[in-house]
Amino acid sequence: MAKPRPAHIAAALCLVLSGCKPAIADFVSSQRADALVARGRAIDGDTVSVDFRLFGADAYEKRQLCERQSGCWPCGKAAQDYAARFLKRGNATIQLTGSQSYGRPVAVITVDGQDMGEAMIEAGLAVPALRYLKADPDRAERYSAAFNRAAAAHVGAQDGNALAPDKWRRGERLSCESRRGPATDPGA
Repeated sequence: MAKPRPAHIAAALCLVLSGCKPAIADFVSSQRADALVARGRAIDGDTVSVDFRLFGADAYEKRQLCERQSGCWPCGKAAQDYAARFLKRGNATIQLTGSQSYGRPVAVITVDGQDMGEAMIEAGLAVPALRYLKADPDRAERYSAAFNRAAAAHVGAQDGNALAPDKWRRGERLSCESRRGPATDPGA
């Protein structure tokens, strides 16, 4: 059986259909009136995984490199690893926005009350996607402030040179990266 991909800017939610934890069971029961439409993957016979894209935060892509004085480093893999560790802290609350991006539902994800998008930005492993936050000025302000804190502290990709993830997906590369064509999957 193939192992599920670790969560990246799009976090994975596993819904265990038998023996659910109370928090997951509450989430599933709260969704009965409004069906969640998303592509799922079978983890095993009674476990399904669904991917979500983060609302208002764009993390560095899995194979994306960023540049420091010492050369290129795998900032996209660092973002994926950070997201996986973040999700292991506790129960995730998934608040759907009603939008879809790259065929995935868009959601605000919090773990024990901490906003995953904001945490990823403050760690220097994502950038605010302010064009999507026009209707949520409080979140836009928090995400911008988190980005400014990351830049001031020189953490993550803010410790050197990085392309915005959307530019990287369109095929732009730093001089220290090998040139490749545009990624077709935002999880590239």
